[in-house]
Amino acid sequence: MGILKARKNKKFSYTPRFFDDKGEGNPFEIKHKFDEYRTTVGPNKGFKTKLNNALNELKHNRDREANRRILIIVGVLLLVFFFIIDFDLSIFFSK
Repeated sequence: MGILKARKNKKFSYTPRFFDDKGEGNPFEIKHKFDEYRTTVGPNKGFKTKLNNALNELKHNRDREANRRILIIVGVLLLVFFFIIDFDLSIFFSK
């Protein structure tokens, strides 16, 4: 029974069910699929650094079609927002 001895923990040889035996990476690490391609993901940085990284990523993106699509979507959403708040666009035009 050993009053003075500390009890030893049991050891199990557990390997996850879908973990490859090659030993690549940690099977318990949760990581997004595209993290290695993004510059904005990483250690917690300031807002200015995150914004600069996002703008650099947008500038150096090779997919111009996606950039154009994003700008069109943002423009349509802005027009819908202006319509909802009943914004008068005549202030931009001179008489």
